[in-house]
Amino acid sequence: MKVLLYEIRKRQNFTLRELAKKTGYSSATLNNYENQKTFPNLIALENIATVLNCKITDLFDSEIK
Repeated sequence: MKVLLYEIRKRQNFTLRELAKKTGYSSATLNNYENQKTFPNLIALENIATVLNCKITDLFDSEIK
């Protein structure tokens, strides 16, 4: 399963810094999520999805949706 955070963020013209400011997570944390060095918990996913105006499931590339 691949996290699509980067693609959705770029499609909506958010910089990493802007998303960090709106979500309250650091740019480094979000960068780690985008590069799959760490994975967000459910609360983080909900916050990020809310800011990006998408569903949590939109953040993942999976055959199961």
